[in-house]
Order: sequence, then C-alpha cells, then structure tokens
Amino acid sequence: MMPTSPVRAQFSLARTYSASIDEAWTLWTTKAGIESWWGPEGFDVTVTSLDLRPGGDLIYLMTAVAPEQVAFMKRASMPLTSECRVTYTEVSPPGRLAYKTLADFVPGVAPYEVATVVELKATTNGVKLTITFDAMHDDVWTERARAGHESQMRKLDASLAAQGKGMHS
Repeated sequence: MMPTSPVRAQFSLARTYSASIDEAWTLWTTKAGIESWWGPEGFDVTVTSLDLRPGGDLIYLMTAVAPEQVAFMKRASMPLTSECRVTYTEVSPPGRLAYKTLADFVPGVAPYEVATVVELKATTNGVKLTITFDAMHDDVWTERARAGHESQMRKLDASLAAQGKGMHS
C-alpha cells in the first residue's frame, strides 16, 4: 500500500471580472501577464522562466520594493529578492490551471508543497475566477498566506480595473 500524504484544509478566493476568459487566462499564463500583477502588494515580480505544461516550471524573482516591505524583510533577516518556483500540475486552457509551490521559507519547518488550483469560467458578462489553496502547516501561517493571496488579488483587481475590465457582482 502506498503511503498517502495527509489531506490539508483548503481555502478559496473568488472574483468576477468584466474581462473575457481568454484575457484572464493570459494574465495567469504569460510573462507580461504574470509580471503585471503577481505577488503581494509592495513586491515586484520578474519572470525568468515560464514552461507552461504539466511538469513545467514558472520561475520568478520577487523583490520587496515598498518601504514597509523592505523594512520587514530586513528586520526578518530575509533577502529583498528571492527566487520562487511553481511547478504546474495541470494546464487546461482556458479554464483550469493547477500548480504546486515549495514552502521552504518557514524557519524551523521542513519544506513542504502547497497546491493551488485556478478555475476560470465564462459568464454572460465576463469571467468568474476561483482560486483554491492548500492551508499551510498551522493557523498563523495559513492566515499569512491568505493575507498574501488577498493582497495579490488586489493587484489583479487593479490591473483589470485599469483596463476597464474590473470586478462586478
């Protein structure tokens, strides 16, 4: 019998935008799209490699640029720029993207993978985006992850709003 990994709790974020499903897919799957919004507020992202296929990787540099984030990183003795990698587990254009990220940045905790699933569904007046994330190893880090993802989504909201394709209910 194969050992199974423990099932972790998950949480989801959902938004509906005036963008088309193809426009939303492009934001998640191209260098320009990803660089336009990826990462929490106060950080810039530079994509260094993008291999969009199951087993392929997205590799990017995330750099703290806002004074508050720069100060936090320095206080935590963390580098201002770090290389990050996600490994795609599913690529089904234009509706579903899944990937795993290695959580290897938590002091005193052995690295582990965190899964994310992105689902895009065309609606009568745009696209519904639902992102489902694995919880982290404890409640404190799960809340930090949730806050980071909410922050990142505000950047996506602003990017689409600037194109006249913002959120609607």
